[in-house]
Amino acid sequence: MKPRPLARAFFARPTLVVARDLVGCVLVHDTDDGRTSGKIVEAEAYTEDDPGCHAFRGKTPRNAPMFERPGTAYVYFTYGMHWCLNAVTEREDVAGAVLIRAVEPIDGIELMRVRRGAIRDRDLARGPGRLTQALAIARDQNRADLTRGSLFIAAGERVPEEAVAATPRIGLGNTQDGRRWRFAVRGNQWVSGGKIETAPRKRVSSRRS
Repeated sequence: MKPRPLARAFFARPTLVVARDLVGCVLVHDTDDGRTSGKIVEAEAYTEDDPGCHAFRGKTPRNAPMFERPGTAYVYFTYGMHWCLNAVTEREDVAGAVLIRAVEPIDGIELMRVRRGAIRDRDLARGPGRLTQALAIARDQNRADLTRGSLFIAAGERVPEEAVAATPRIGLGNTQDGRRWRFAVRGNQWVSGGKIETAPRKRVSSRRS
């Protein structure tokens, strides 16, 4: 079945809700070289009242896409070498975005291998900088409309709650005030920062009442 982009209404919701619901969706990029896509297995939420957010101190030329229509792509350059892709959330003029941290490859794995070089497949799109390289996402995709066009996010299969871990975000240290705003699929080898163990099974008491 041909993937269809999510509607703008999907993104026009609270950032944490969107971040959780993006897990299991499919990120697609069509280029002249071909299609690459992957199931989103890890995402992080950022809101304007969060010290870890680019928009915490207000609007700037760099973070301006975060204030635009929900469903807009916010692509920024970091560490002088990596592009990172975010999906803008909330309503217009309220900054919020979800960083796509990792995808499990679906289409165009051979093309991803060419773009990423001679590495093991597990590292093709495990991490925000790796996935943008694998899917050829860079400056030209900043402000792209993720609800239409060549770069979009499509619905996938809903990942059950027990299969998704909520953890502190990566790289923000102890400044998160207990925020567990990173959502990742348990037991998935494509998640960045090491595979998250599956949730322990609940023990069923054998005692009879």
